[in-house]
Amino acid sequence: MNPDLQRLQPYPFEKIRALLNGLQPPADKKLISLAIGEPKHPTPSFIFEAIQRNITALANYPLTKGDSTLRVTIANWLTHRFQLPANSINPEQHVIPVNGTREALFSFAQAVVDRTQANATVVMPNPFYQIYEGAAFLAGAKPEFLACTADNGFIPDFAQVPAEVWERCQLLYICTPGNPTGAVMSIAQLQQVLNLAEHYDFIVASDECYSELYFDEVNPPVGLLQAAAQMGNTDYKRCVVFHSLSKRSNAPGLRSGFVAGDAKILAQYLQYRTYHGCAMPPPFQAASIAAWQDEVHVRANRAAYQRKFRQVLDILSPVLPVSLPDAGFYLWPETPMDDQAFTQAMYQSAGVQIVPGSYLSREVNGLNPGQNRIRMALVATEQECTEAAWRMRNYLESLN
Repeated sequence: MNPDLQRLQPYPFEKIRALLNGLQPPADKKLISLAIGEPKHPTPSFIFEAIQRNITALANYPLTKGDSTLRVTIANWLTHRFQLPANSINPEQHVIPVNGTREALFSFAQAVVDRTQANATVVMPNPFYQIYEGAAFLAGAKPEFLACTADNGFIPDFAQVPAEVWERCQLLYICTPGNPTGAVMSIAQLQQVLNLAEHYDFIVASDECYSELYFDEVNPPVGLLQAAAQMGNTDYKRCVVFHSLSKRSNAPGLRSGFVAGDAKILAQYLQYRTYHGCAMPPPFQAASIAAWQDEVHVRANRAAYQRKFRQVLDILSPVLPVSLPDAGFYLWPETPMDDQAFTQAMYQSAGVQIVPGSYLSREVNGLNPGQNRIRMALVATEQECTEAAWRMRNYLESLN
């Protein structure tokens, strides 16, 4: 077996199962899960209809590169959404459809990391999406964690990273809006990263799958390609972004997203993918075209999250230090006790499932940035989210 498999840590939800083993939620309360970041809003009906209309296309092998109409649709969406210069995104060179950002974020490291280089390093935020760490290990690289704390606004302090770390860095993962913090990087911060990448010769992979879930309709989160274009980098050198329909369109089972950016990097990544064998099924490509072309359902989706956040924050603010994130659908509050003990108490006393923050982070130099925090995903129905919030509030008030 590949010895790097031994370096993988259990996924957070495996740890949670072990943490809750032997405990029972209250018999008189329906269990409400705010743990898994799986959207529960209805998938738009036109997505199903597009699949049904194109179901006979299952008789054909799809191209790894994807249908040209899909690539054109994605290029148009990127250009409009991130105010990119006209025609700077070439659908033939700058876009590859993928089966969700998870598989692409993982496989991308396998394609771009040169494991023959001593101390090959993949830099990533901490806390983080665990796929980044696993991708680094199985690419034969070492993960380097950059702490995201309240003190730095939950954005890594890139200026404090030692030069020797950047010198061995081959790939930097960033996540904006962040999972689990919801923090959004500014244009200036993204351009700082690109200047570092140019100086030290590494690639920037920007996970932007939460970019369409935000609270200010006139100030959507900015993106890496947008930052690059504004500094004159309109060939998007060293930039690769990852987007998904899972959160934007409530279609996690569609497993549809895309990678876009540096044409030279994507040409080699496409070659990798032809061997990887991960072309998107044609009916799902048709559904993806319909989804990327429509913004009405996305605005309605945002409005539903905005309502839930308002209500949950009103309920929890008097008893828990919790605030509205920049974007996304997570809350990342501090807990009045150890985060694992709090998770057990919420399950056993309130019938609410959450994620201990320490399970989403790694301890570095004695600091785990997720320690004594929890991640709450407001993906359940409005009624369930508010019910969960009241149960949490009742429990916290009982402690006093």
